[in-house]
Amino acid sequence: MNLAYLTGNRAAIADAVPSLVQLLGTNSSPEVQKNAAGVLYNLAQNADHNVKIAAACAIPPLVQLLGPGSTAGVQQYAAGALGTLAQINDNAVAIAAAGAIPPLVQLLGPGSDDVPTEFAALKALGHNNATNIAAIAAAGASADVDVLEEMERLGVYDDDEE
Repeated sequence: MNLAYLTGNRAAIADAVPSLVQLLGTNSSPEVQKNAAGVLYNLAQNADHNVKIAAACAIPPLVQLLGPGSTAGVQQYAAGALGTLAQINDNAVAIAAAGAIPPLVQLLGPGSDDVPTEFAALKALGHNNATNIAAIAAAGASADVDVLEEMERLGVYDDDEE
């Protein structure tokens, strides 16, 4: 995961995206899943790699990793990867369609260890996407944390448009 953090290494590591996606599966240990999600999180910061990761069908397994069967560390890195992938509009639509919004909102609830990662993912999903903003509200985000208010403050969401 640390090697992928260094920008110069990302191009070489990007060739391993299909293998990294396989490591997200249930046959892998939580530590392996966390590391694979972390590498994808770092790689997705490059727009070309972001597209490559989505094309490798990484979104559904990343969404699965948000669920209650995953450790908090796995959930954190999966949320981070999804949030970074969501910076591309087509990916944001695909991530929402894969069911990521309800578990992300749930992870914002009481007892969350890393709200900023989940908030950033929801913010990216809602950016210029009224359908996703409505889904975030429907999932109860404003009841758990004032996500919609913060999105409005950041200029991502305008409550007056509804």
